[in-house]
Amino acid sequence: MRFLALALTVLPILTAAPPAVPKNLRVDGFVPYYWQEAEGKLWLEVGRWGQDFLYYTSLPAGIGSNDIGLDRGQLGGSFVARWERSGNKVLLVAANTDYRADSRDPAERQAVKDSFAESVIWGFEAAVQDDGRVLVDATAFFLRDAHGIGETLQAQKQGSYHLDSSRSAFYLARTKNFPKNTEVEATITFTGGPAGRFLRSVTPTGGAVTVRMHHSFVELPDLTFQKREFDPRSGFFDMTYVDYATPVSEPVARHFTPRHRLEKKDPTAAVSEAVKPIVYYLDPGAPEPIRGALLEGARWWSQAFEAAGYRNAFRVEMLPEGADPMDVRYNVIQWVHRSTRGWSYGSSVSDPRTGEILKGHVTLGSLRVRQDFLIAESLLAPYATAGTDPRMLEMSLARLRQLAAHEVGHTLGLGHNYIASAHDRASVMDYPHPWVTLKNGQPDLSDAYAKGIGEWDKVAITWGYSQFNPGTDEKKALNGIIDAARQRGLTFLTDQDARPAGSAHPETHLWDSGANAVDELNRWMGVRAAALARFGENNIRTGAPLALLEDVLVPLYLSHRYQVEAAVKSVAGLRYSYTLRGDGQTPTQIVAAAEQRRALEAVLATIQPEVLTLPEAVIKLIPPRPAGFDRTRELFRHRTGLTFDPVAAAESAADMTIDLVVNPQRAARLVEYHARDAALPGLAEVLDRLFAVTWKVPEKPGLAGEVQHAVQYVALRNVMNLAVDDEASGQVRAVTLLEIRKLKNWLRARPGSANAAFGLSEIAAFEKDPKQMKLPKAPEPPPGMPIGMAALSCDWE
Repeated sequence: MRFLALALTVLPILTAAPPAVPKNLRVDGFVPYYWQEAEGKLWLEVGRWGQDFLYYTSLPAGIGSNDIGLDRGQLGGSFVARWERSGNKVLLVAANTDYRADSRDPAERQAVKDSFAESVIWGFEAAVQDDGRVLVDATAFFLRDAHGIGETLQAQKQGSYHLDSSRSAFYLARTKNFPKNTEVEATITFTGGPAGRFLRSVTPTGGAVTVRMHHSFVELPDLTFQKREFDPRSGFFDMTYVDYATPVSEPVARHFTPRHRLEKKDPTAAVSEAVKPIVYYLDPGAPEPIRGALLEGARWWSQAFEAAGYRNAFRVEMLPEGADPMDVRYNVIQWVHRSTRGWSYGSSVSDPRTGEILKGHVTLGSLRVRQDFLIAESLLAPYATAGTDPRMLEMSLARLRQLAAHEVGHTLGLGHNYIASAHDRASVMDYPHPWVTLKNGQPDLSDAYAKGIGEWDKVAITWGYSQFNPGTDEKKALNGIIDAARQRGLTFLTDQDARPAGSAHPETHLWDSGANAVDELNRWMGVRAAALARFGENNIRTGAPLALLEDVLVPLYLSHRYQVEAAVKSVAGLRYSYTLRGDGQTPTQIVAAAEQRRALEAVLATIQPEVLTLPEAVIKLIPPRPAGFDRTRELFRHRTGLTFDPVAAAESAADMTIDLVVNPQRAARLVEYHARDAALPGLAEVLDRLFAVTWKVPEKPGLAGEVQHAVQYVALRNVMNLAVDDEASGQVRAVTLLEIRKLKNWLRARPGSANAAFGLSEIAAFEKDPKQMKLPKAPEPPPGMPIGMAALSCDWE
């Protein structure tokens, strides 16, 4: 009571608070606090000096624009922190956990600590001190821009905004205390401007932006959690720190794997109940039938944990009423709304000392189900009769199940496995393109997405979460899991191998399908052709403006874009794996010459006029947009003003393909591989073939001819860009310049062709000053990934 008496001299009037805050002076918990309602202040009672705990921030109420990126539920930075005191100063210090000494010698640990900077997050002034405890006014600490909102808005060119303390206050409904965690939330307002268009579209007034920020103080778990050494073949993420206590004979960087704590009740049993199951909670804001799909998909992971030797170790339930999604005690799956299309993602709060995952936090974009619905509309032309074709919703919900499983997988510690699609959809951690076949000449979506967890996912969870009997050689056992999987054709390759436009592995890509990317591209072009042949009024609802046909046309017309990206990787392609010395894998293998040439032909076939020219019947159906239905970035760019432009659409599609063919990294590999083996195609052969199928073919009549001209210009300009690309090697540029000169000589032999004359003028301007020539770009295509998106309110830039 002595401390309380002293507190009362500082806080003379402590009035009753809303129900979330108990009606007494002191709110006990991990970090006790006092709420002074009359002043709108919150005081912290600090007393655990020098003891590490976890401090992290989050954004429980966001801005609602994917382009800005400040989404509801977004996790901020997390730190191992401690309280330090000097006189009347109280410091909140963030430790530098990237550099350590895993040693029992305190002097050795101190040497590392003093060698690298720490960060004092905030400095407080002690108002009351008694028995080792200190009372500090933490109001300014909590009512600050802890999430970097102002910096983010400025970086995204949305205006200059600063925190307005007069419009910021504590959000008491989510300010609570518990024995092992303290949760404080605040309503924070930023004022300024001028507001950028993304911000204007999601705020009542661009002059004021109000969000909520959350602060969490969390007791760190004990250090009995056993770190598992990272293996790049395992499918898990990597956590790394530098350990200066390692012997000189060993690497100083330590790699380990983030995982939840999961232990068997009976460690000796092949299958056992868990001491404490992993439980995830679904946001009740997700409506049915979406809710049921998300629950089902997330629960697929129980299959993987059963394969790893656990019974009832993974559950998904509805979030209890009144529970705070930001509370570290809850692994949550949030249903998050944005004004435009955007990614879903899985994040986590982890103990950086050990990699133990303390909280999984999944963000699922609510437009996903509508986006897949749009893909289904484009493929099925489903509105020939009244009512809604149930196949569209079935496909959309099937994708949501897979999406829920995918994002939960990230929060279990798993990375993307982009080679899984080549192994019969072996992992939900791939990005799946819908599997569509033709049935009686019409698209069939009955098997669009996989059902259940993948075989690779079982392997990964078994590797990451298996608990071995005492005395087991753990490293040998873990290697055995990966070796057995490889013998079944199950391997792992991730983002760095799939995302770059010039990446090389022929089986590792986003949104592709099939065991062989070239075969699948050829097959998919048949599906695309069949769907385009049926495209018309039946692709939109009765009563909808006909101009909306363009919205549905875009994902169908460009539906081959992902498979093209996959197939082109066989050109100067290289198969490889995450090989460890002694594991028996083949490190590298260049794709065979015949397969490279087959891939090139398949890719170049997609830019032929007969593929890119839309039927006259479709073009006639698409009028300019009516009032109330503005154009968005999800539509084709037009060179014809308000009217639909089928030539610009073809130009955009061709540019996507040709840009991949002449990628400077691919071009460099073509030069290298041909030098190593003359039987392999070289850069000259590829460029010759590109010009052969675009320029050196008979001119087509009508609209197909205009599409042909557009594709020719795209080919020439992309090759010119390669010739002056600063990232291209000298030999790449030399070969490319020679190919341009050869084309010039060919064009000179056609003096009567207007198209040849234009090509020659472009080459002449290029040769005069390649660096200064402004090479016009093809119209930018609508954004691709995440696939099939529909924007609601985003105007053109």
